[in-house]
Amino acid sequence: MAILTEQTLKIEKMELPKFKYSPNAFELDIFENVEGTCSVCNEKRHIKYTSSFYSVDEPEYICPWCIADGKASEKYEGEFNDYEGIENSENIEKELLLQASERTPSYTSWQQEVWLTHCNEPCAFVGYADTNTIEPLMEELNDDIENNGYDPDFIKSSLTKDGSLVGYLFQCVNCYQHRLHVDCD
Repeated sequence: MAILTEQTLKIEKMELPKFKYSPNAFELDIFENVEGTCSVCNEKRHIKYTSSFYSVDEPEYICPWCIADGKASEKYEGEFNDYEGIENSENIEKELLLQASERTPSYTSWQQEVWLTHCNEPCAFVGYADTNTIEPLMEELNDDIENNGYDPDFIKSSLTKDGSLVGYLFQCVNCYQHRLHVDCD
């Protein structure tokens, strides 16, 4: 058990950064409560990023503040989400693509992440989705369920948050339309 010092208490009271395209980031399985020194800012921190980071170098510890301000991507010339993996990227402003790829934490997936878009902007990743999650959203998600390469009935009956067939629920930051990406092991 870590001993709380005055410095640790100050860190604990810092407000966590907000991510436009991942508003629930701290509720997902991509951050761990581990004390350490951030490889980017060299500050003692209490929360470590544990998901994807695409870079030649592999930093030991990245804090959420260095994700949000872009310093981690800049220092290591890396991306948290593949710029090319953002849907319809040719129709989206470069600054928005960079915010999603370089200043937004990724999510855990079976294959490489796919970031969905709507209204010419990256959507917000809401969280993992199972059949119960998508049931009240079926009308909104119908196109995504019908056109993703998997049998729609199989998706409707077998989608899980952490199994072999996982749903990734997104929501448009402009019109609030939900989108669904499905991935299988």
